[in-house]
Amino acid sequence: MFAGCAGAGLDVSTGDGASGGPGTVTDGATDEVMVVSVVDGDTIDVRYPNGTTERVRLLGVDTPEVHTENDPPEFEGVPGTEAGNDCLRAAGEDASAAVRQQINGRRVTLVVDPVADRRGSYGRLLAYVRVNGTDLNRWLVAEGHARVYDSTFSRSEGYYEAETDAQEAGRGLWTCRTPGSGGAGTSTDGPLSVADVHYDAAGNDNENLNDEYVVFENTAGSTLALGGWTVSDEAGHTYEFPDGFTLGPGELVTLYTGSGTDDPTAVYWGQTGAVWNNGGDTVTVRDGNGTVVFRDEY
Repeated sequence: MFAGCAGAGLDVSTGDGASGGPGTVTDGATDEVMVVSVVDGDTIDVRYPNGTTERVRLLGVDTPEVHTENDPPEFEGVPGTEAGNDCLRAAGEDASAAVRQQINGRRVTLVVDPVADRRGSYGRLLAYVRVNGTDLNRWLVAEGHARVYDSTFSRSEGYYEAETDAQEAGRGLWTCRTPGSGGAGTSTDGPLSVADVHYDAAGNDNENLNDEYVVFENTAGSTLALGGWTVSDEAGHTYEFPDGFTLGPGELVTLYTGSGTDDPTAVYWGQTGAVWNNGGDTVTVRDGNGTVVFRDEY
């Protein structure tokens, strides 16, 4: 699931996952829990096998805020302007979506670091989240969804290396260093692009749904496996490409808002009302990991 992003750093796991609740976790121990909700990119709510719940703050990382205002100087190189703030807010939404995609409703392992604080200033448990053998906290940094939170923890060296790599690649939130390019995660030379957005259908938009559509083009030099990729608007309407759907180099596919039978050049959302705002909207495409491939504003 996290190909190429396996967690690096010290594995401090020594427990057997059988503590059963937050009150009995010991330093370096692990606990198997169920993720019941994702608050934002770095905060989740979990349930232990005995039914108790805990709010967990992902140790060593900080994703941009979505519920409160961001402080751009915390993110090295991001300007303290309206554009910088807007870009960070979008990056925070991307991080939340990525974490939901990876772990919401799934069993994960919490790992406590023996050299780090046990709880943060708001009383939340501080822990690494491990899923399928991968350190989710470090994955967020490597993908540009989070910065390293300056604090004491065993895996900090590997995290800072991952952060530097993401910054140099201009990945995720680090696109906010040059806001106005379309927002966090935008890629103007990525594998998929928008060739056309027909947002104003003839007549009543809600009664002519298949005259509202978005045309995507594969601008890569190889076939794209789009199964599991999603398309969404600013209001949160989300379409997911069907499993096994592919698009060859230079090929186009049209996503119609209404209903119909999918084929290699056309897919249908099945909505009962119009999606794309005639007054302006944003087309956001995410890959199967929830990472933003690009945004296109009109």
